[in-house]
Amino acid sequence: MRDFPALDLGRCRLVPFTEGHLSDRYVGWLNDPAVVRYSEQRHRHHDLASCTVYLQAMLASHDLFLAIEAVDPALGHIGNISVSFDYPNRSADVSIMVGETAARGTGLGGVAWKGILDWLLTDGGLRRVTAGTMAKNSAMIALMENSGMTIECMRPRAFICEGEEVAMVLAARFAVDDRSHD
Repeated sequence: MRDFPALDLGRCRLVPFTEGHLSDRYVGWLNDPAVVRYSEQRHRHHDLASCTVYLQAMLASHDLFLAIEAVDPALGHIGNISVSFDYPNRSADVSIMVGETAARGTGLGGVAWKGILDWLLTDGGLRRVTAGTMAKNSAMIALMENSGMTIECMRPRAFICEGEEVAMVLAARFAVDDRSHD
C-alpha cells in the first residue's frame, strides 16, 4: 500500500500526507478541543516536532496516512485519513479527522470517507474495513452508516469523555456482503 495513488474524488482528493502538509494550521486542529472532542488525540498536546515524529513513524510502517485536500484552493488541506492494515486477514481499520472549520458540514469528509472505503475494498484488495467511534459522536456514526458500513457492536464504558463513561461503536463494511460465512 506504500504506493498509494492520489484519488481524485471530484470535490476533493486523497493524497499521501507529506511534510508539506505539516503546518501551524494543522497542529492547531490537533490542539483544538472542538476538533478532537471525540478523539484520543484530546489527551495529547501537539507541536510540529511531535507531528513530524508521527509522520516519520507512519512512513516507516505499512499503514497509510492520507491528506484530504479540497479542490477549492480557499480550503486546501482540510483533514486526514489513517488506515491501519491487518494484511493476513485482508482487513483495515480507518479513521478520519476533518480539522478545517470551513470544511465541516460541507460533505467533503463523507466524500473522502466513502472514497477510501471504496478504494480499499476494490483496488486495495481488502475484504473488510472497520471503524470505531464514541457513541456520543453522532456525526461519525452517520458517516459510517451513510457509507454502507453496518454497526456491528458496542463496547460499553470504553471511554471517559467529558466526565462520563461512553460506549465505543464499531462498524464494518465488506467487499462482498455475504453473511453466509458467519
